[in-house]
Amino acid sequence: MTVSQRLLWNIYAGAVGALTAVVAQKAVRGAWKVATGDEPPDPNDPATPLSEAVIWALAGGIGIGIAQLLTNRFAAAHWERAMGSPAPTRPPVSFKF
Repeated sequence: MTVSQRLLWNIYAGAVGALTAVVAQKAVRGAWKVATGDEPPDPNDPATPLSEAVIWALAGGIGIGIAQLLTNRFAAAHWERAMGSPAPTRPPVSFKF
């Protein structure tokens, strides 16, 4: 994998990831509004009940996490079709004690 291909992958994956984060956030906010009938809470507001703030944080984390997972898989498959080689991966992280 050449340096230019790695750079191109980083730009492509970053752009797709940023777009996904925006769309996923809007989708999670919309799902909250449909499910509860209210606007999503501000988890930083002390007047927001803790349980509601935690549920909102979990819903957002799960929704955006799943969207990011699907996007990464889509981007890697698209890269492989377009470039004829697997998408660059990060080296595994290892800890030595």
